[in-house]
Amino acid sequence: MSRARRRTRSARLTAPLAAAALLAGGAGAWALTGASAQAAATGSVEAQDDFNGDGYADLVVGAPGATVSSQAKAGYVAVMYGSSSGLSASKKKLISRSTSGVPGSATASQRFGSTFTKGDLDADGYGDLVIAGGKAGSVIVWGSASGLTGGTNIAGYGEAPQVGDFDGDGKADLTLFAQQQVAGDDPPSGAATVWKGPVSRDGKPTATLPILDKSLWWGHDTDGATCATNDRCQEDGDSISGPIRSGQVGDVNGDGKDDLVLWRYAGDGVWANRLLLGGGSTGFTNGWAPGEASATGTGTGVGDVNGDGFDDVVAGNSWAGKVEVALGSASGLSRDRVQTFDQDLAGFPGVEEEGDELGAAVSVADVEGDGYADIALGIPGEDVGTIADTGSVALVHGSASGVTGTGAQVFHQNTAGMPGVAETNDRFGVTATLLDVNGNGRLDLAAASTAENANNGAVWVLRGTSTGLYTKSAFAFGPKTLSAPFTNALFGSSLR
Repeated sequence: MSRARRRTRSARLTAPLAAAALLAGGAGAWALTGASAQAAATGSVEAQDDFNGDGYADLVVGAPGATVSSQAKAGYVAVMYGSSSGLSASKKKLISRSTSGVPGSATASQRFGSTFTKGDLDADGYGDLVIAGGKAGSVIVWGSASGLTGGTNIAGYGEAPQVGDFDGDGKADLTLFAQQQVAGDDPPSGAATVWKGPVSRDGKPTATLPILDKSLWWGHDTDGATCATNDRCQEDGDSISGPIRSGQVGDVNGDGKDDLVLWRYAGDGVWANRLLLGGGSTGFTNGWAPGEASATGTGTGVGDVNGDGFDDVVAGNSWAGKVEVALGSASGLSRDRVQTFDQDLAGFPGVEEEGDELGAAVSVADVEGDGYADIALGIPGEDVGTIADTGSVALVHGSASGVTGTGAQVFHQNTAGMPGVAETNDRFGVTATLLDVNGNGRLDLAAASTAENANNGAVWVLRGTSTGLYTKSAFAFGPKTLSAPFTNALFGSSLR
């Protein structure tokens, strides 16, 4: 399995709205016209993003607020299968706890689909989908030539699963975390483990590994000395402190072992990223990563922005309106190698304003295929003219010197070619992800507004080209388009 690169993030929500024209065309398949026809479809995406093995990335959309089987907020995910002509409402699969073959049953407030991850866990060449299900645990839905099918329950681990090659053996491994509630000033400690791949379809890993290196276990710091007041005192090889809400995977030190960046509650009302460096059979070791906020709505992405062979960590600081890019190296990440920018970056369209929430969503991947990862940024608090908090998404480019504003693009619902109409409190851009759904070698952007249509939610898709993103033939779709439960679904809360 090639190195996993995770590209997702965050969800913030607020009020209503609906443009009648928004879903008029539905999620009709793309036609290869204009700039999108510049490259013939190659159908060659990595297995982790391809559930049916046809070479096109498949998009997963979370709808954790939806009512399923009369159970409020039971939740589901919608899978849109890619093709040479892009996405189509006719090529989809809805997955909930009420889906045939999926273990368990829909229950109120389960919020199934709040988080999920992709990867080829059984090494059969088809991507598999791991969906977090809260206290009931998680579910693996297995890829096949006909798409996702069946399901295997993972009891006890129902929050923010992550797939990567954490021991460097070429096989996909799975990290699992128990669901924890945020309570008080001190982060509680919860169960966590690593399933070494391959994982069989009856839910048995090749081995079960500790989450942390023994030098970080209960009562010791990284040097093995007695630990005093430190969050590592609350951990051992099978637990980790702080409720985990999301994660990203990449190789920041170039050692061939994937690393984890986890968004977790650090205590005292603060959320922050934590870097765990892949280490094989002994477990992960601690490292530093940027990203800290007083709320959960800050995005993180991992990718090689400066093309030096080391993945970089990009973290939004939405309350401060800034984005930090920590550059990877053989020694990992360092506070001395951080680029910080905001909407005043030379070449960045628009104006920096208080409350824009730049970086509430972050996705990092190479859109144009030039060898430098680009950064998609959600700006859900952006005002367009006099329309408050309608939201936007931006794409800034990578270069040999890191992030650059040259050629930056910003899109909102009033941008020419975009479906719908910008409305107050749409908060377009609360989540975003980059992936190649039409297999032409250029990554496409999916971005969501969970507030659209009175919190039903909707997703927009823009095509990628060799020069960036392309609005012509952009389209939007919501749960109604897919004949899925829609009332207060928060469709688009998570995207991969």
